[in-house]
Amino acid sequence: MATGIVYHRRYLDHEQSPDHPESRERLAYTIEHFNKIGLFDNPAIKVLEPVVASPKDVLEVHHPRYIEFLRKESEKGGIIDLDTAIPVGLFDIALLAAGGAIKAASSVLNGEVDNAFAMIRPPGHHAHPRTGAGFCYLNNIAIAVRWLQRNGIGKVMILDFDAHHGDGTQKIFYEDDSALFISLHQVPLYPGTGYPNEYGAGRGKGFTVNVPLPPGASDECYMLALNEIIKPIAEEFNPEFIAVSTGFDNHFTDPLTNLAITTEGYAEVMKEVVNLAEKLCGGRIFAVLEGGYSVRKGLPFTITAVVSVLAGIDGVRDSEEYIHELDWVRRENAIETVEKNIEAVKRYHSKYWKAFRK
Repeated sequence: MATGIVYHRRYLDHEQSPDHPESRERLAYTIEHFNKIGLFDNPAIKVLEPVVASPKDVLEVHHPRYIEFLRKESEKGGIIDLDTAIPVGLFDIALLAAGGAIKAASSVLNGEVDNAFAMIRPPGHHAHPRTGAGFCYLNNIAIAVRWLQRNGIGKVMILDFDAHHGDGTQKIFYEDDSALFISLHQVPLYPGTGYPNEYGAGRGKGFTVNVPLPPGASDECYMLALNEIIKPIAEEFNPEFIAVSTGFDNHFTDPLTNLAITTEGYAEVMKEVVNLAEKLCGGRIFAVLEGGYSVRKGLPFTITAVVSVLAGIDGVRDSEEYIHELDWVRRENAIETVEKNIEAVKRYHSKYWKAFRK
């Protein structure tokens, strides 16, 4: 079969303002790069049309009053916060983005493709049940996970490796033991959440796992967290499906963050996650686009890396034109902070996961 890429040209229509970092150029430049390297012509790639998320789909995650607010404000234009305006027509595009995540999940579940990447916008992981925030309106990945759970899937692992903590996704699943939410993210950074002592509540205790990363954290730091935290918990949880919030703002050229992951680092992380999916749930994995604001230097290459790994295509690297910038961001001592944070995660979660009991 093939790897599905969910995309629609209407994702380019969403625009808060000409200088907003979550711009249409994020996808426009990436599509241009895909065409340049012939990715869409590769037989390992299948382009998928998104569906429009239904009221039932979004109300599984969001409060009816918030959905009605979003619909009405989209008719005339409105605002949620200083970073998150509601342009006219936003509601329809947000439903198409959420539907794109559903299409990625459903196409894998139904055997239409082996795995899938939803190249959608606006992003979603900061959207809470009762409000949007941080450029996000509907929580795309949560809506897709709930769709899977209504269609026969029990346990889902959600891995979020956006540079910003996925606080909205965490909130949605915080008291739920059917979804394991793991987040790797920069601290300190917006939204100011995502510490190891945030580990779930009620029957969801232990099913929220936060691994903070310091500024300057590089590929080595991500692989350490993957091997020490993500793999052991994933294997013990034994999910039926893996969903990935793929943020690309951890790249060393991103203007909004201070992390130092390379394109090769993205590929290595994604390979390990795909291997986990093969081992644990028959390869059933889909990913959705979250952040990433290095429109020319990073995003086209990092998205290509993730899609290529899903499709079994090798050889994606950073442009030599920009690689020197890595030295400005990377901090050699970041690994020491990550090691301490990993030990803190293990202490908090030793009560819930056998893998961390000495």
